[in-house]
Parts: sequence; C-alpha cells; structure tokens
Amino acid sequence: MSVRRPVAWIVAVVLFAEAVGVAALNWFLAIVVDRQDMSLAGLDPDMMSVSSKIGGVVFGLYFALCALVALLVALRDRAPAGLGRVLLISAAVVHGLLGAFTWGLVGPGAFVFMIIVLGLIVLLLMTYDAREESAAGPRPEGGNGGKGDDGAPVSPPPAPTTP
Repeated sequence: MSVRRPVAWIVAVVLFAEAVGVAALNWFLAIVVDRQDMSLAGLDPDMMSVSSKIGGVVFGLYFALCALVALLVALRDRAPAGLGRVLLISAAVVHGLLGAFTWGLVGPGAFVFMIIVLGLIVLLLMTYDAREESAAGPRPEGGNGGKGDDGAPVSPPPAPTTP
C-alpha cells in the first residue's frame, strides 16, 4: 500500500485547519487590541488592529492555497509541479521557522505540532519524487545511459560476419 495519497490528504486537511486557525487567532488578537485601546511604543491601536486582521487574512489565504495544492496532489495522485511545488516548499520553510520560534514563545507542544506538519509536507514532496524516479525505469545499456565506466560513449559490438 502506498503512503503518498493518505499523506497528501492529511497535509491538505491539516493546512486547511491551520489556515482557519491562523486567521481566527489574528482576528481575535485584533479585537483584543482594539478593545484595550492602548498603544505600544506610540503605535496607533487602530493601525495595529487593522494590520493584525490583514496579516491573519493573508496568512490564512496562503495556508489555504498550500492546502489546495496538497488536495490537488491527493486527488490527482501526481507530484506538485511549478508554483504548487514552490508553495509547498515555502510552507515547509515557514513551518520550520515557526517551529523554532514557538519553542521559546509558546512551548514544546506547539513546536512538536509545527515539526510534525513540516515532516508531513517534506514527506509529501519526497514520496512523489521517489515515485517519479522509479517510474522512469532502468537506464538503457546497463544503467549508464550508453556510457562506459570511464564516461566515454560505448559503441555497439560489431555485427558478426558470415563466410
């Protein structure tokens, strides 16, 4: 049984849930800042509230787009290509960075979650790469692509002559 499709489904569900969670958390923080009506180092509280809402929407849409890529990978059972691959790689990098920050700011539980999501995204990317490599099949001429041990092209043996 292949693990590619279930991993892609899990990544899609987790990223969709994370998109909603990130957007909701930032929206909640914006409401808290707005209701306290306090400034931080002279910053306008309304501007902080609006920027938190905008940040939540932007990151929520980013994670939702990454989840859509993972969903398409699960439905098609094909490796992500082009922009989709770049989005998943960037999501892996973001989760690595967030994992590093959450250890100190939130605690080990959030760190473990971020690293698990990072591992799932990397597993998604790597399993589909391995599948495409094996689907290409063996190379002709003994696996060297028609080249000898020294890298020089190998000519076919001469045809037998009949007397």
